[in-house]
Amino acid sequence: MLEDKTVLITGAATIIGVEVARVFTKYSARVVLGDVDEAGGLRAADEVGGGVDFIAVDIRSDDSIREFFAAAAIKSRRIDALVNIACVYGDENPGVESRAEWLDVLNTNIVGTALMCEEARPHLRESKGSIINFTSPSGRVAQSGRFQYPVSKAGLQQLTRSLALEYAQDGIRVNSVSPGWTWSRVMNEITGGDRELTDAVASRFHMLGRAGDAAEIGEVVAFLASSKASFVTGAEWAVDGGYSALGPEQTTSAITLLTQRQQAPHHSA
Repeated sequence: MLEDKTVLITGAATIIGVEVARVFTKYSARVVLGDVDEAGGLRAADEVGGGVDFIAVDIRSDDSIREFFAAAAIKSRRIDALVNIACVYGDENPGVESRAEWLDVLNTNIVGTALMCEEARPHLRESKGSIINFTSPSGRVAQSGRFQYPVSKAGLQQLTRSLALEYAQDGIRVNSVSPGWTWSRVMNEITGGDRELTDAVASRFHMLGRAGDAAEIGEVVAFLASSKASFVTGAEWAVDGGYSALGPEQTTSAITLLTQRQQAPHHSA
């Protein structure tokens, strides 16, 4: 499906980055990983195997972005897809009062991604390639104690649509994937590696009753990067086990709760 194609993946020194890369190598793509964490990125490249390359990149730095693409172009004859996973969360200090934290999150998640896309543009113009950004259901709903990350993901949704229109004249498609709860470095750290607990908590919020695997996200990303998605652009793909389709009642029937409450015996004091 992706034979002889070259795919660049940022945010690669993570469980999600590694598994997305594995999917691309399964479909015979050449993969170049990028991350600000050089040691982690080199480990990720070794873990994926199959001749995967790693190039350090800090998407907060214009010079680093230019150097990343220059090095990637030397390693590969062409660039066919850019997958933007790199982001920061900014949830360490919940609230809206820290300008520095706001600027760090928005500079990384929105501005860094936008500049990665623009630097990729001439390469993708030649290959008629595509871009896949990672957004989130967090960009569409209010979440307790979270501000910078959801706002940044909402901005990425709009960035994806705007770039899809702008880059269409070059034959470049731009889409995004919006994962639900996915087994990732964050989930692993929060739960101390307890996948069973993660699935149990996720079951309330996901129609499929569990968190996703990063490889499941990767399959959709690979499809969007391939010619099989040749008429798909400007779209956000929910890869979330039904998370975003659930309303406030989640998996509980409010009518059933009301009926049970009505039928329950009433006790007077």
